[in-house]
Amino acid sequence: MSVGEGAAPYGETPTRHTLTVGKRGTLVLPAEVRRRLGLDEGALVLAEEAEGGLLLRRAEAVPIEIYTPERIAEFLLSSAIGPEDYADAAREVRGMGLDPEKILHYKPRGVA
Repeated sequence: MSVGEGAAPYGETPTRHTLTVGKRGTLVLPAEVRRRLGLDEGALVLAEEAEGGLLLRRAEAVPIEIYTPERIAEFLLSSAIGPEDYADAAREVRGMGLDPEKILHYKPRGVA
């Protein structure tokens, strides 16, 4: 959802809903609001304290890659820009306990 999406058009009064805070701090959004914003059970919502209140927005979780030592070695070796730089990267990879020749990577020009 982009900024302003779901908000009232300019000059119109925004839709307001009264919510009740449950024992454990839960808020229940009306079904109409959940449907309009595409909030299914388990959806993530970002809550920001704003001047005079609380702003709720749809949130997205983006998966991250956890880099293994082999993946880090691939980055180091593949980003070398010349033979000297490649030699430094290979030395660093060996220092990680890995064999540079067993890591799938691109070699810069001038490196056999």
